[in-house]
Amino acid sequence: MTAWCATALLMLLIAANPAAPAGNERREEEEEFGGGRGLFLLEKSKQVVKTEAGEVKVVKGFGWKGGPSPMHLGFISMEPNSLYVPQYMDSSLILFVRRGEAKVGWIYKDRLVEKQLKIGDIYRIPAGSTFYIANTGRGQRLQMISSIDTSESLGYGSFFISGGSNPTSVLAGFDSHTLATAFNRPHRLHQGRGLRAREEVNLHDAGDPNWGRGKGKQRWGGGKNMRMAEAPELRPVEERTRTPRRCPHAYNLYQRTPDFKNDYGWSIAVGEDDYAPLKHARAGVFLVNLTAGAMMAPHINPTAAEYGVVLSGAGSVQVVFPNGSLAMNAEVAEGDVFWVPRYFPFCQVASRSGSMEFFGFTTSARKNRPQFLVGAGSVLRAMMGPELAAAFAAGEDHLRKIAEAQGESTILPPWPRSERSPELWSQ
Repeated sequence: MTAWCATALLMLLIAANPAAPAGNERREEEEEFGGGRGLFLLEKSKQVVKTEAGEVKVVKGFGWKGGPSPMHLGFISMEPNSLYVPQYMDSSLILFVRRGEAKVGWIYKDRLVEKQLKIGDIYRIPAGSTFYIANTGRGQRLQMISSIDTSESLGYGSFFISGGSNPTSVLAGFDSHTLATAFNRPHRLHQGRGLRAREEVNLHDAGDPNWGRGKGKQRWGGGKNMRMAEAPELRPVEERTRTPRRCPHAYNLYQRTPDFKNDYGWSIAVGEDDYAPLKHARAGVFLVNLTAGAMMAPHINPTAAEYGVVLSGAGSVQVVFPNGSLAMNAEVAEGDVFWVPRYFPFCQVASRSGSMEFFGFTTSARKNRPQFLVGAGSVLRAMMGPELAAAFAAGEDHLRKIAEAQGESTILPPWPRSERSPELWSQ
């Protein structure tokens, strides 16, 4: 879009919206929405686990003005040869493997199934399903990002099936008579002593096919939330129980053909039609890569809020209030978390110094069909006609010339360095 066309469109937008708040009125509107430069950056995280074996952090989201329950994001980092001990949660999870390899074991239809996950895989664990995660990459740190669906949550988080003194197995909470009766081994389970770890030594290589075999005691990482009692002799899962013939599979984002791709980047969106477990999770997944300086065109999500994590590179995220004022224009870099409420206009722009890749979750598994406001595939182009021209108080030919100046759609090229960019958001 040339500078003249962009400026002309700006003039039309101002003329068509004379009631847009300005000065004190605009500030009052922003205060009503809780405005601020970093309003949609989720910068506060809670450290749930921190040991020599790894770390788990949770970034809490929040609903917007009585909207649906928020989604939280979990960040799991595990050192080589560590185990996140068996537990169940009061929230469902969608796991995404950012780096490394993992084995996830969980109870599916009353039977244990195990899935080996690699970089780019997503996998769902339903709320209330007991699971564990083992880092199986040889000498590699495991990094995972997870969505945490709070719609079924009671606010307790994890319930550990096994553990030492911290965490303690939920079984250890029952009285000694109940445990003695349940296990038929009163001498081992008096006051729950048989359910707690007593000693820790080094763990065998988790990548070794013989991992876990033998009589020695083992330490699963060491410390809070990554601890296990004396390890039993482990056998392959098919020997322990008969795995169902059909069970949920993993879905790899990096093996998926992009839904959209041009010279300036690509994007992938995965919903319930692509990966059936997402239907029950009521969440979608997306992955976007922008080349240096490229922009994901201003758009809205009509069906869901969006939670994003910058995986690599740097750039900026802009979000606009419904009243037409700028809600946030924040610089972001690797590891930053942002969110955008449903219906709010927004865009992402990669830094000119390099590409930016971001991944995230949406709060609906339905096909989102984002509505782009600018570009060749925009609603402005689709609605072009006398009605739109009248709304802008402009001639149809004049408006068409402005709207059609941008020949690209969805992911737009950088603004030329030689051009002076008009202040599109000033009043």
